[in-house]
Amino acid sequence: MSRIAETFARLAERGEAALVPFLMAGDPSPDRTLALLRTAEASGADLVELGIPFSDPTADGPVLQRSAERALRAGMSVTRVLELVREFRTESSLPVVLFGYYNPIFRYGPERFARDAARAGADGCLVVDLPPEEADELRRWTDRAGLDMIFLLAPTSGPERIRALRRRARGFVYYVSLTGVTGPRPTLPDELEPAVRRVRHELSLPVGVGFGISSPEQAARVSRFADAVVVGSAVMQRVEESLGGGSSTAEVGRFLTELKEAMRKERRE
Repeated sequence: MSRIAETFARLAERGEAALVPFLMAGDPSPDRTLALLRTAEASGADLVELGIPFSDPTADGPVLQRSAERALRAGMSVTRVLELVREFRTESSLPVVLFGYYNPIFRYGPERFARDAARAGADGCLVVDLPPEEADELRRWTDRAGLDMIFLLAPTSGPERIRALRRRARGFVYYVSLTGVTGPRPTLPDELEPAVRRVRHELSLPVGVGFGISSPEQAARVSRFADAVVVGSAVMQRVEESLGGGSSTAEVGRFLTELKEAMRKERRE
């Protein structure tokens, strides 16, 4: 059983959903990312998504676009992201999912990426622009390396896409709460809950929900029917706001603690 599967099994026994913050590797510096990873774990994160910065993202909203730009200016690359994972893994068993786009992975080499990511201590990868039907080249190497390959489902995904995931997805499935790019939203769609319940029923994997979640109230609501709550832009927004002064680790720590406490007050069915 993978570290991701063990985490979901442990949380399921407690009737809890996982809190999954997203951190962009290298924003604003590798050292600060390492500090943020430690803060995330201390503040209740159950898994963490670590972004591989990319210059041409298609799913990221303004907050994550600016975050990736700062990380690239700081010199981040696939190699340096894996170095961060390796350093974090010397002190932590928190599951790490690498989150990014296929171009940097393709240039690095799919076989080399899977091998090096697993050796560094990563547990899974989610490639935003790689649909399951086109992921076999990477997936054969991630399977061989023991990395969980995580795929996206969206409100526009039909039965064929869900069936495709039955044979290919491992770890968990990431359900995008709304159409459009990442970023905080004041409200989440009313149809989110029945859609997630339907996917959970049809797949034998945990289902995490992300995109738009930015408050403890929203996290608590989603945790009632999903297996994981993914929060990205709202976390990196706090990092961005601290650039002019203040402590990003303190702000992110307080925010994640609030999210986790709100989620624990809710009990999943």
